[in-house]
Amino acid sequence: MLQKNELIEIEITGYTTDGSGVGHAPDGMAVFVPGAAQGDRLQVRILKNTGRLAYGKIERILAPSADRTEPDCPQYPKCGGCVFRHITYEAELRAKEQRVRDAVERIGGFSDLCIRPIVGAPSPDGYRNKAQLPICTAKDGTLQMGFYARHSHRVIDCDSCRLQPPVFEKAMRSVRFWAEQSGVAPYDEATHRGILRHVYLRIAQASGEVMVCLVANGARLPQEETLVSLLRAQVPGLAGVVLNENRAKTNVILGNRCRLLWGKEAITDTLCGLQFEISPLSFYQVNRGQAQRLYEIAAQYAGLTGREHLLDLYCGTGTIGLTMARRAKRLTGVEIVPQAVEDAKENARRNGITNARFYCADAAQAARELRQKGEMPDVVVLDPPRKGCDEALVHTVCGIEPARVVYVSCDPATLARDMKRFNALGYRPQELTPVDMFPRTAHVETVVLLQRESL
Repeated sequence: MLQKNELIEIEITGYTTDGSGVGHAPDGMAVFVPGAAQGDRLQVRILKNTGRLAYGKIERILAPSADRTEPDCPQYPKCGGCVFRHITYEAELRAKEQRVRDAVERIGGFSDLCIRPIVGAPSPDGYRNKAQLPICTAKDGTLQMGFYARHSHRVIDCDSCRLQPPVFEKAMRSVRFWAEQSGVAPYDEATHRGILRHVYLRIAQASGEVMVCLVANGARLPQEETLVSLLRAQVPGLAGVVLNENRAKTNVILGNRCRLLWGKEAITDTLCGLQFEISPLSFYQVNRGQAQRLYEIAAQYAGLTGREHLLDLYCGTGTIGLTMARRAKRLTGVEIVPQAVEDAKENARRNGITNARFYCADAAQAARELRQKGEMPDVVVLDPPRKGCDEALVHTVCGIEPARVVYVSCDPATLARDMKRFNALGYRPQELTPVDMFPRTAHVETVVLLQRESL
């Protein structure tokens, strides 16, 4: 049995769902190793043995994988934002596509499904249109702002990130300078003292508009006018500066109350030809370019001809359904978060879409009510949270007998489980496409078309 601090030699044969390398000890036990690359031969120090598997860290690279590359970020791997900066982007895409294939085959039981090649991003850098940057006080009393270390709330201090556009660096440096000059106290999670909790940045990539939002444990900041003047001088495209008040003793980043310090309360972006207003509290896809590619695939799978009733469950602010609305006879969107439903209605109004209606309800409840009213949708779009759909919802969707179900997933394991459930009820998976929405992280999105068998 492997012991803590024991040194072993292993070869890395694959990856875990969180991006760690996987190898096997001489006794056959799986060992998870962060920062490892498939094809590496490593000397690994065992950190923990759970009885089922072990965790280790790289002590020495004995023979590097051909996929290895020199990390291009000075904060990697201390910062928890990226897990794949030590391998090429091509290797990362192969790993993500394989993860989807493995889930579909092992969990779903589908060995002959048509799986399209993963849709990679044109560039793995600079794609994020949103940054949430925690702030704290270091042991030496200096202000720290950056990103959390992996699986922790320990802030890694930095002024830039390769996943973000360069303009965010200008905003981060400006806020840091103002905070140090004004003497504003960073928030302390343990004592609930201090003012400045997070810097929250957004950019509308189509228009170039930038919003800077500061999250505070209070209703005011010291020297607010100085902050605004500095940001206006240093941040190209600045459209608004907002203060978000969050006094709650919680890890939730944003509070419910915002106050405009300067400029506009929202910025405007274009997605699939539609305009969306983005405020600090709005949901919006983090990677606009890849979101457009994902939505185009979902629309292709939906196969709309202008005659169909489209039901969008877990619709959020309506982005997926609204991008398909003009191809459908009508769109019904369902979302359980009230503010998201109001945002969806406003998004439809802003874009002149008159055949859409949105309801605040549980997805399964809404689907049952539509069936009772005889309003049977022809196509259903599902974009559930990471946990996937519960079994009751799968039964309800199949019970309203749409011709097609388009399932958008952010977790291959729960997708494969739900595909198996749909398949058992007569909805056969036809085709599946992975999409890399979040390069350099372990996440992968997938779109699958499920079609009702002819009776």
